[in-house]
Amino acid sequence: MAMQELPGINEDKEDILSQIDCFALDMDGTIYLGERWIDGARDFLERIEATGRSYVFVTNNSSKNAAVYVEKLARMGLFVGEEKIVTSGQATIHYLQQHFAGKKVFLLGNELLREEFLRAGICLEEEAPDVVVTAFDTSLDYEKMCRVCDLVRAGLPYLATHPDYNCPTEDGFIPDAGAIHAFIHASAFRWPDRVIGKPNEDIIDYLTTRVNTERGRIAMVGDRLYTDIAAGVNHGLKSVLVLSGEASLEDARDSEVKPHLIFSSVREMIPFL
Repeated sequence: MAMQELPGINEDKEDILSQIDCFALDMDGTIYLGERWIDGARDFLERIEATGRSYVFVTNNSSKNAAVYVEKLARMGLFVGEEKIVTSGQATIHYLQQHFAGKKVFLLGNELLREEFLRAGICLEEEAPDVVVTAFDTSLDYEKMCRVCDLVRAGLPYLATHPDYNCPTEDGFIPDAGAIHAFIHASAFRWPDRVIGKPNEDIIDYLTTRVNTERGRIAMVGDRLYTDIAAGVNHGLKSVLVLSGEASLEDARDSEVKPHLIFSSVREMIPFL
């Protein structure tokens, strides 16, 4: 089968962006790096709103809740509410409410995520849970790992918030949820039954309910081919790769997943909005 060609960089020959009502934006590597805005990102957000359209930030990182992102953006000078933040943790809560309503959940996750689950009415249970949920738990310790492996080994339904193996930091990478799955698999011989976050469809289902927009009029904008771009391409959204973060043009050439559009950064998208 012939390899699909890449779109030209900083081009939109088919006027794809003019047909978008909502921009679903990855955060780190797409809008900012650490605590620093990517050049033109603020202008890009202002242009979206000036043209009567909307945006939300979509992140796989389940070690933080929406309030933490609102606070971070405020520190950087952008004042938005929690309605602008979509996380894999929220999408997992939505999935539990739909498919495991009233069930007791063992959550391997940070205190911030635990608070978010409890606020949403999820019953958290350590001793005799009905279902296991694993997240990006930066408070992980050996006792927790032993307990979660016991529960997974016992055959309980096993969900995970997202698949990322590593989380980028300003100093490199730290092990993320996917690395925790690998640890559990090595001991309990099971992978998660379902992974909610990008590139999987459950977070896209949740996103569409949040923004009340049909999939074909949503653009997933991000710097990772295997999460952001795959989420868009595989589930009926338009996908826009930006080269301001993880993926390079060479990565895009080598990838089986091809974005609809490629821009150097979100700044270069502004003339097409």
